[in-house]
Order: sequence, then structure tokens, then C-alpha cells
Amino acid sequence: MNSEINHLILVADDDPDIRSLLRILLEKEGYRIIEAADGREAVKQAEQYASELSLILLDILMPEINGFDAGKQLRTLTEAPILFLTACSSDADKTRAYESGGDDFINKPFRSMDLLLKIQAMIRRYERYRIQKDQPTTQSASRGGIHFADDVDWYPEERAIYRLGERILLTDREYRLFACLGEARGQSLAPSVLYEAVWGEPYLASSSNTVIVHIANLRRKLEKDPSSPTLIRTVWGKGYRID
Repeated sequence: MNSEINHLILVADDDPDIRSLLRILLEKEGYRIIEAADGREAVKQAEQYASELSLILLDILMPEINGFDAGKQLRTLTEAPILFLTACSSDADKTRAYESGGDDFINKPFRSMDLLLKIQAMIRRYERYRIQKDQPTTQSASRGGIHFADDVDWYPEERAIYRLGERILLTDREYRLFACLGEARGQSLAPSVLYEAVWGEPYLASSSNTVIVHIANLRRKLEKDPSSPTLIRTVWGKGYRID
């Protein structure tokens, strides 16, 4: 499973033993590693290496700046995926992790193989995302797409979404959420259906918070007026719908 490309990963954790363990584990797989002992240092490292980062491993309970607050700052500096690596595993923590810009999380203690597989998958998706981001707008604009309200056009074969002719950059989960709604155009999908389709996990009552956060992010990126959405509609008692 050795990494062919020398991807750079930022490891932010206040426990030096965990940082040492992760460095050994990840360097063995061919990854380059930079470290931070607290949230403030993580932000400084990201400022310096923003264009090179392929992934950020971020603990939550850290001094100076905690992982949640650091995540919000990191998200303004880089689009690299953020994987929360933490002992905080409550539903409220998970929701706050997503709200802080996180893409996924893995609980401590973790199995090395589970962590490596998750890292590999997240970096693979991010690389595909970066390639798509660099493609010129005209490449998809000349092909047939599906038109939606608010001047949004979807090109499923290229996993591309445009608004007013400009490509909109979505995270992998945001795109999959839009795709679920787009494929069921005109139908209302319950949060439970969306969660299990996009996250691939059994739905719990608290999982609706995660869906709500990601719907809000989609509206912020795609709607003319996110506070009064006309693209992604809320159907009270049923879920969400795209017409």
C-alpha cells in the first residue's frame, strides 16, 4: 500500500507519543509528515505548506487552540481534507467536527489498517477533486448537462457542478449529497435516506444534525439567497427536495 506520490500530511496532536507513532506509520507508507503540538502551531504549519498539503490529521483536545477552532481556521487556508483523530466520539462532537470544516473522523484508539485505508481513500478523492478544479470551465460548459434553479448545471459524468457558468467546488460528501437529491429530482428524501446513502452508516436520530450541516453548506455554495433557498427545498415532515 506504499504511496507512489509523496503526499504531505500534517499531524496535529498534543501527545508526542501519538505523533511519533503516526510519523513512523505514515512514513513507512511513503507519506511526508509535518507535525504540530497544538492548534495554533497547526494553523502556522498550514499557512506555510497550504499548497502542498494532501491531508490534515487533527486532534480535538489540544492546548492553545482546540481542534474545532483550528479546523475552522485551517479550512480558510487549504482545501485539503481534515480527518479528526480523537477520543471525543459523541454525536455532538461529530456534528461539531463537520461544522468546523472536518471531512471525517476516526476514534482513538484506532487500528493502523483502518486509519491507513481511510487516509488513502480521502487523499484519492482529494486528488480527483484537484484535477477537476484545474479543468477549464469551457470543458464541461460545451457538453449536455442537467439544468436546475438558480442557474445551476450538473454534469454527472464529470462530477461537475456549475453556477452561472462558474465551477463550484464541493467536498466529496457535498457532491454525493447533491447527486442523491439530483437523481431523485422532484422527490422528497428523508434525512435517514440521505445519511445512509452518503455516509454509508446506519442512521441514528442525531445523524440528522450532520445532514443539516451539509445541506446548509450546499445552499451557501449554490443558492442565490441561502436564507431563502429555491434550489434545495425543505419539505417539512419529509426531508429535502430538488425540483
